[in-house]
Amino acid sequence: MQQVSPMATRYDGPTIWFHWAVACLVLVQWLLAQVIDWFPLGMPRIEARSVHISLGLFLGVLLLARGVWRATRGRVLLPADRGALQILAKAVHYTLYVLLIAMVAVGLFLVWVRGDSFFGLFTVPAFDPGNKALRHNIEELHGTIATIILILAGLHAAASLIHHYLWHDNVLRRMLPSSN
Repeated sequence: MQQVSPMATRYDGPTIWFHWAVACLVLVQWLLAQVIDWFPLGMPRIEARSVHISLGLFLGVLLLARGVWRATRGRVLLPADRGALQILAKAVHYTLYVLLIAMVAVGLFLVWVRGDSFFGLFTVPAFDPGNKALRHNIEELHGTIATIILILAGLHAAASLIHHYLWHDNVLRRMLPSSN
């Protein structure tokens, strides 16, 4: 892990890339989840759900890679504040990490519970095919985690905008891709 200079003004490139890739992927996944049921039954819906599953797996890989990068070479969280605000910022970051990992894990379990077909190429055997209550509960949990992630990510984004537009510090700029 890189030692962070007290004068550090931005995160390293891979950390920035991981941050924005995960953020964009979470948004795309949420939007896709909102429209999957609009697709007609059969292959159109199977393909839409398969894309969602594929992107969920990719999100899991990105989270793993981000964790490895952060643990080995990436910068630790650059403090934006001191005291209670810094503790709150760290709590939000770690909660987002935990929820994202939980989202992927619950999503994988949901694939198993439903017995989803993957692009019509193969079908994951259903865990308990007749248990509609389990399927419903796992779907609800998956949706609830998504909602909490979006709320926390929205608060995280709002805090960065407050730093940028009200407090005029460099908190937002240090996570923006470099223009050079």
